[in-house]
Amino acid sequence: MPDSKNINNPVGQGGGQRKKLSRAERQNNGPHRNLDRQGVAAQKAELVRKMREKARASEAAAQQGDDTTQN
Repeated sequence: MPDSKNINNPVGQGGGQRKKLSRAERQNNGPHRNLDRQGVAAQKAELVRKMREKARASEAAAQQGDDTTQN
């Protein structure tokens, strides 16, 4: 009688045993997911930094533009 076909007990899958997945890994929140989240957080932080630099540069340009028109 064949066993059930769940992720930890695949029937008909040759090639040996498969690693038992934890509940978090089954929900796609395993260690690989944490690394992905760290990478995304770093990208977001870099984007925010660039946007703030642009905003400061445009503010400085606007301030200089105001100063030259008032003279």
